[in-house]
Amino acid sequence: MDPRIREHAEIIATHSVDLEAGDNVVVDAHPVAEDLVVALHEVIGDMGANPVATSQRTGKRQQRAYLRSSDAEFDTPEHELALIQNTDVYIAIRATDNATQTSDVDPETSAAYQQAQRPILEERLSKRWCLTQYPAPANAQLAEMSTEGYENFVWDAVNKDWDEQREHQEHMVEIMDPAEEIRIVSGDTTDVTMSVDGNPTINDHGEHNLPGGEVFTAPQPDSVEGEVLFDMPLYHQGREITDVYLEFEGGEVVQHSAAKNEDVLTEVLNTDDGARRLGELGIGMNRDIDRFTYNMLFDEKMGDTVHMAVGRAYDDTVGEGNEANDSAVHVDMIVDMSEDSFIEVDGEVVQRDGTFRFEEGEV
Repeated sequence: MDPRIREHAEIIATHSVDLEAGDNVVVDAHPVAEDLVVALHEVIGDMGANPVATSQRTGKRQQRAYLRSSDAEFDTPEHELALIQNTDVYIAIRATDNATQTSDVDPETSAAYQQAQRPILEERLSKRWCLTQYPAPANAQLAEMSTEGYENFVWDAVNKDWDEQREHQEHMVEIMDPAEEIRIVSGDTTDVTMSVDGNPTINDHGEHNLPGGEVFTAPQPDSVEGEVLFDMPLYHQGREITDVYLEFEGGEVVQHSAAKNEDVLTEVLNTDDGARRLGELGIGMNRDIDRFTYNMLFDEKMGDTVHMAVGRAYDDTVGEGNEANDSAVHVDMIVDMSEDSFIEVDGEVVQRDGTFRFEEGEV
C-alpha cells in the first residue's frame, strides 16, 4: 500500500473527525477506494473505535436508483437514515469509475431524488464528519491527468500541515468576521454585493473537507444584489454546466443562463424556494491546488478563486437571530479572480487579481 494512503487515513482520524475510543464510525466509500477503506479500518481499530463500511452507489447503481422511479417520486430510505442516526462519525470517500454515468437521467428525477435524501444529509451534518477524495483513474481522466500525476496532486493537497494552513487563512477570517458587506467584482461580467452582517466566517483547514483550504460564510438571504458569471465549469449529476450566469434582485435569482446544460441549472434553481438564493460565499486559499480538475472538492479551494453556492446555508455560518437559507440543494459555482478582479470588504479592497492584502505584507 502506498504509505501516503495510511498517512491520509491518520489525518482523517486524528485531525478531521477527532476520533475517540468507542466511537461508532461509518466509512462510506466507492469500491475503487478500497485501499483507503482498509487503511481507515486499521487506524480506527488501532484507536479503539468501531468501523462499519458501506459501499457508495457506483455510477450504475446510482443510475438504477434514479431510473427505478419513472414518475420521479422517491421515499427517504429509513434503514439508511437509521444507520446514520446511530453513528458518531461519518467519513465519505469520493471516487468514481465513470463520472458521467448518470448524465442521461432526467434533471427533474435527480432533483426529486435529492429531496428524498435530504433527511439523511442533514443527519450526517449533525455528526463528526469528513468528506475526502481517493485518486481513482476515472477522476484522473476527468482532470486530464495521468493516474500517477493525479495521485501526486491529490496526496499533496490533502497530506499537508493543516495547522499552517489554518494560520494562513486566519488573516482572512479576521477581515471577514466583523464585516457587514462584501462585494465581488471580476471583469465586466461579475459585480455582486451581499450582507454578511452577524454571520461568522469559518476557517476550513481540513476538518470537514479534505482537502480544506477556504474561508466561507453565509450571505443574508435577501441581501444579494448584482450579477455573477461563473466562468469555471461544474459537474452536477454527471453533466457539465458551463458559463453559469445569475442575476440577483432582493437576494433571489431573477435571471439565469448557461452555455451548456442550462436545463440542469434550471432544475437546480427550481428545486425549492431556497434554491434561488445564496447559501454560501467562499474564498479559495489553498495554494497547493494549482489547477482545475472538474472536482468541486478541490476546485473551490484553489487560490485566486471565489465560489458561491445556491441553496442551503450551513448552520455554523449563520449568526444568532439571523435567517438561514433553507433548501434541499447546495450547489457550488466558481469565479476566477486571477485577473481584472477584486474583493471588497466594507468598502476596502482586501484582494486584487488573486493576491490578498496580507500576502503583500499588510495585515
